Amino acid sequence: MRKATCPGDFDKPIVRPLHNPPRVLQLCSVDFTVRSFLLPLIDRLRAEGLDVRVGCAASTYTPQLRARGYNVVSLPMQRSRNPLHHLRALWAVWRYLRRERIDILHVHTPIAALIGRVAAFFARTPLVFYTAHGFYFHDEMPAGRRRLHIALEKFGARLTDFIFACSDEDRRAAIALGICPPEKIKTILNGIDAARFDPTRFAPGERERVRAELGIPADAPVIASSGRLVREKGYFEFFDAAAQILKQHPAARFLVLGDVLESEHDDAKNELRAHVERLGISGAVVFTGMRDDMPEMLLACDVFVLASYREGMPYSILEAMAMERPVVATNIRGCREEVVEGETGFLIPTRDSAALAARVLDLIAAPARAAAMGRAGRRRVLELFQESATVERQWVEYQRLMREKRF
Repeated sequence: MRKATCPGDFDKPIVRPLHNPPRVLQLCSVDFTVRSFLLPLIDRLRAEGLDVRVGCAASTYTPQLRARGYNVVSLPMQRSRNPLHHLRALWAVWRYLRRERIDILHVHTPIAALIGRVAAFFARTPLVFYTAHGFYFHDEMPAGRRRLHIALEKFGARLTDFIFACSDEDRRAAIALGICPPEKIKTILNGIDAARFDPTRFAPGERERVRAELGIPADAPVIASSGRLVREKGYFEFFDAAAQILKQHPAARFLVLGDVLESEHDDAKNELRAHVERLGISGAVVFTGMRDDMPEMLLACDVFVLASYREGMPYSILEAMAMERPVVATNIRGCREEVVEGETGFLIPTRDSAALAARVLDLIAAPARAAAMGRAGRRRVLELFQESATVERQWVEYQRLMREKRF
């Protein structure tokens, strides 16, 4: 038996890597996560010569990923409250790890992260990484549930060789709460492709063309928000604020860039549409569904809003900042690490539609200040939140741990 890497780790037998190149499994619950967040790292690992597979529940995006050459393995991961579903997933992941003799497991998203690490322990997988895309526990969670999720993170950390935190606030929380020691966790920050999200690459007139496609007048104030259509994204407050903004700017339009995933248990989509009808603002709201042309959508807007109750390190804010759009976001983990109050946008309390409306109105009333905030936002993205830097921080730890494990 080998000695635990860090205090509190479970002892497990020394297991040497079996393959050259090493076999890597990136594990998450749904293919949307792969398509939206994991491809830059996967591409880098493949470019470095590793044999990378992706495990998740097959759904809408799986055929697209396979057509692009990604090795997607269908595993029965579910966002479910039924423990039998999770036991089935645990068995399937363990069996795959054993059969394929995976050398490196990298887990993402809460359910897949816990199931994957337990499976890896019993499968004796040599090296296990975990990316915390925002710990599930947060300040607004009931105390009992919060303690439970912290306990689960502590348990999972004992089965993990190294943890990547997407925000420095999460890294500090992990250390302060005893989830893991400082040497076992590193802040990587989320990063985006700033060349893709660059307003200067669009031809003159493109903004007007996109607005026309969406049925939006060229001179209307446009406020956008993006994300899954679930309660925790703060859409009810967004629409309440919209009703207040329309009293002063009747021509304003509100873009909703997102939809519900097949795996969601939140039935808020229909309730949100009904809420819009009750407020009498349906003519001012544009539901676009999921979009692959987010730079164009952000080009069409003037202000970006994220009214979430809980986040990890939201890509949506970074994309808006890169497109030089001022941001109004809730003062929560992740958002407050991206938005600099009064410089790149404004931070507001959660569930406060009046504060949200007031800050959006401030930006509409001061276009020069809004433009300056947008430019400052892009500078901040270029300095701190570049996709290539995020991937490089992870690859450095891959190399270090592979050396230690004698890959």
